[in-house]
Amino acid sequence: MSANHPLEHIRNIGIIAHIDAGKTTTTERILFYSGRTHRMGEVHEGTAVTDWMEQERERGITITAAAITTNWRHSVTGVECRINIIDTPGHIDFTAEVQRCLRVLDGGVVVFDAVAGVEPQTETVWRQADNYSVPRICFINKMDRLGANLDRTVAMIAEQLGANPVLVQVPIGFEESFAGVVDLMEMKAHVFTDQLGAQPETTDIPAELMAGARAAREAMVEKIVESNDELMSAFLEDEELDTADLRQALRAAILRGDLVPVLCGTALKNKGIQPLLDAITVYLPSPADVPPVEARHPDTGDTVEVRPDPGEPFAGLVFKVVTDPYVGRLSYVRAYGGTLSVGETIYNSRDGRRERVGRLMQMYADKREEIEACRAGDIAAVVGLKGSFTGETLYVRQRPVRLEAIEFPEPVVRIAVEPRTTADQDKMGIALNKLAEEDPTFQVGYDENTGQTLISGMGELHLDIIVDRMMREFQVGCNVGEPQVAYRETITRTVRAEGRFVRQTGGRGMFGHVELVLEPNAAGAGFEFETKIVGGAVPLQFFAPIERGIADAMLNGTMEGYPVVDVKVTLVDGSFHPVDSNERAFHIAASMGFRDGMARAHPILLEPMMSIEVLTPEVYTGDVMGDLNGRLGRVSNMEPHGQGMNQIQASVPLRGMFGYATTLRSITSGRGNFSMQFDRYAPAKLDDDVRSR
Repeated sequence: MSANHPLEHIRNIGIIAHIDAGKTTTTERILFYSGRTHRMGEVHEGTAVTDWMEQERERGITITAAAITTNWRHSVTGVECRINIIDTPGHIDFTAEVQRCLRVLDGGVVVFDAVAGVEPQTETVWRQADNYSVPRICFINKMDRLGANLDRTVAMIAEQLGANPVLVQVPIGFEESFAGVVDLMEMKAHVFTDQLGAQPETTDIPAELMAGARAAREAMVEKIVESNDELMSAFLEDEELDTADLRQALRAAILRGDLVPVLCGTALKNKGIQPLLDAITVYLPSPADVPPVEARHPDTGDTVEVRPDPGEPFAGLVFKVVTDPYVGRLSYVRAYGGTLSVGETIYNSRDGRRERVGRLMQMYADKREEIEACRAGDIAAVVGLKGSFTGETLYVRQRPVRLEAIEFPEPVVRIAVEPRTTADQDKMGIALNKLAEEDPTFQVGYDENTGQTLISGMGELHLDIIVDRMMREFQVGCNVGEPQVAYRETITRTVRAEGRFVRQTGGRGMFGHVELVLEPNAAGAGFEFETKIVGGAVPLQFFAPIERGIADAMLNGTMEGYPVVDVKVTLVDGSFHPVDSNERAFHIAASMGFRDGMARAHPILLEPMMSIEVLTPEVYTGDVMGDLNGRLGRVSNMEPHGQGMNQIQASVPLRGMFGYATTLRSITSGRGNFSMQFDRYAPAKLDDDVRSR
């Protein structure tokens, strides 16, 4: 596996989709058919290679993105590619896992359920892939299920995702009779007759399917030539189009994001995976196809271009940190340029910290294979990086660079945890620190009023998994409180405030004096600091401590102690003492001024509003909508979703959504499901009883 492949023969891909669309099963079949495993892992049996955590195997869901490397030789060209695959979670609580993986991947395979079509989380990951300009292949899975509808799913991809899908295959049979696919490029049939699907028969297209296949090929050719002027001219002149030219033109359109090829199959029944592997090697980009990455010099801010060339100085991005029970701290790194070798000294762009590469590993889910070097385009795990975290850039002395960081959403749910015994107290601190290092959407805080440790995450399931891991992996005994909403505070009125900190101690004293204007900022704009000092009333060197003092004061608001957001603060005046003034004095004065001003600026509580999509049978639609209204939700849309189902879109305060999964199962007799994600913060309308909870 560690043999070097040319850059053009490497594929870094992610398997992404809505929960239960079949991502992990598809990944398991890819590993089996490429010879990486000799037995198919099954999610429902808890034997999936990529779902290696105990919690994943018990619950049958993917929680953490697993990286695996395999090889595939194209069935027609014979060209072998190395494929670095990341199987990502589908549940919205673990969206950060998908986000950070998309940041470092070159291509993606989006898996769809042929019955459900485009589901809520599919839209979320599709938009994330759009943000990072990741070319995609669509794989319509579960073609053997009752109600599978390829045409409807393709139409949904076009309408709901705004994509331009092009069918490169058509199915042979539907539902129970699904037997294989027709390749519209080669105009050949791939029929899967043996139970393992390991030896598909490539035959001529059955006579009864020929007319439909020709029509589908014509539609495919028309879409491809529309993206290529040369082929369009030949097409209009009725010239015979070469299959190799069509394939090349389709690949170019995919890399530009103009077209998305659509394949189909059923991973669970072992049909259609080998053609998918062929498509991955032919259509998805290699690191060499991706434009050079624009980075910045950490000190000057100048633009630096990082090209995918193993001969250049090394530059890489840490996109994931995990604690391995055998080798310790593992940092997953995508190499964008140069070559990283064992024993090499590298630097972190955050603070210029030196790090030494102890060992390099190619990951196979939770197993490892040691390698000597990681070249441009590769993904590897590094052992020995003590101070490098997710989203940080690693570089060598010859070329300091800072790659674009990964931005993660703020956690919206929190719970209190407390150790059961004194022995558990120290262990809990270590466990929480290690878990927070791994997961950028997991935060640890401390409530000074109650003395409790508070942990915050993206949802109930997210925090449930965190607590479970703390108890199992770190053997921490702890008591867990009820989930709480992570509120925020803001102001609604513009005020002028003064902060004065003067202390005389007999020797050198402390003097800081600021005058501030606090005003509401636009929703979602965050904290903004500006100075309008005239005549040197406050020296320039104290501006940064003043800004830090305000930022520190914003961590705890004046109403309920929640963080303060969306405030603009302008430093308009102040005074200083030539001897007694220092950074600490102005830091404290600014903090005092902000707290004074906020208390008079009519502060309000903000609560997280969640965007929710519910899929329910038609017969239960009224009950589901009534329940959402009872949770103070506002339904914005309701539309049919095929096969007697309705899709409801609504905006609901997070405080009304705790325990919703159980309620929805009860209302819909177990047939409904939902997807929920943070939308925005909005003014909270709380009574005292709710606030005290």
